[in-house]
Amino acid sequence: MNKYKQGMSSNRMQIASWILFDLANTIFFFNIISVHFALWIVNDLGGSDSDYSFANVIAMSLVIITAPILGSLSDATGKRIPFLCFTTIACVIFTCLLGIGGIRISLLFFVLANYMFQSGLIFYDALLPSLTTRSNQGKIGSYGVGIGYIGSLIGAGIGILWFDELGRIGMFRITGVLFLIFAIPCFILIKEKNIPESQIKIQVITKYYSQLKSTYKKARSIKGVTRFLIGRMFYADAMNTLILFTGIYVTNELGLSDTTLQLVLTCSIIMAILGAPIWGMLVDSIGPKKTLNIVLYIWIIVLLGVAAIPILSLPSNLIWLFAPLSGIAMGGVWCADRPYLIRLVPENAIGEFFGLYSLVGRFASIVGPLLWVFVSEGLGLGRPIAILSLLGMIVIAYLILRGVNDDPEELPHTLRPLPS
Repeated sequence: MNKYKQGMSSNRMQIASWILFDLANTIFFFNIISVHFALWIVNDLGGSDSDYSFANVIAMSLVIITAPILGSLSDATGKRIPFLCFTTIACVIFTCLLGIGGIRISLLFFVLANYMFQSGLIFYDALLPSLTTRSNQGKIGSYGVGIGYIGSLIGAGIGILWFDELGRIGMFRITGVLFLIFAIPCFILIKEKNIPESQIKIQVITKYYSQLKSTYKKARSIKGVTRFLIGRMFYADAMNTLILFTGIYVTNELGLSDTTLQLVLTCSIIMAILGAPIWGMLVDSIGPKKTLNIVLYIWIIVLLGVAAIPILSLPSNLIWLFAPLSGIAMGGVWCADRPYLIRLVPENAIGEFFGLYSLVGRFASIVGPLLWVFVSEGLGLGRPIAILSLLGMIVIAYLILRGVNDDPEELPHTLRPLPS
């Protein structure tokens, strides 16, 4: 009995350390990707949106290219922690080097830090099945998302309280240190199961692309799945791009200070946390499609309002109306779109289709920033019109998703195996 209790306690500790890593990487995402590095490049050094955009595009392109290789390496050894440890420490090192050597060197360090961060998520996500059962994976994963929001609050809190003392480069350093501190329990406490060599299978790159092609063929054979994935690409494009350029937009187009920006983002995060349970209940009561439609309506209001403030010379304080709405909408997307896909695909192929779902999300992280730069700088129309281009993507996503039916009673294919 004591051994059983020790095993349960050990498993809880491992799950807690896994969840804590979500807090760690969210501090990095908030402070570096969303706020301070973008502002340092554009506001402090006089760089352009395209400088920051292309650095993100290069990092995400490298992730897409190398993801199959990284997955194959971890599958070949049956281990995730060593790879997660390496990518995290490398990310921390390059983060702490930001600000050294001027804009070009720092952009290079940012590409490397972001690449290591995004690559580490591959190994981090792959740890979840070894720590949970099918019956509680969703619950444990949702805990990670919730704790991740707390990481964003920590990042914002540090900026609000100590930015004047630390400065931008000091924020880079403390972010790297906090990332490492909160990640260490994951490296130490999680004990991966030893897999006998005879059971270790190397997933070669050709097999990865063969599987991807097979999944795409299956997606085309299931009514609504392809439309959903295309629609997701458009709304994910808009949201990912908005996250990248919010700091630049709010400080330059609305004229708000760094401190006010972080207070605005804090308000948005708190509303995302408070709204998530409500969205979950709504998904259960009216279904993911209707819920996501409501989310997209809110995004339309938010983007229209945020673009209208500088275009119509409206008071900048109106951002305090649209920021909470954006937080509510952000939480709603994460609550609705995963259940949306799960309802559309056969139960025995959920993992396979989530691979395609993830690839669509990464691709969206490339297209959106390029569109922003093309509209704001290439066409010379400015950032408010770039915001309206994101609005256009939300509208396109809504129109595409109108043709998808998520009524389980009319989706008999979800109840039977799909031929391979």
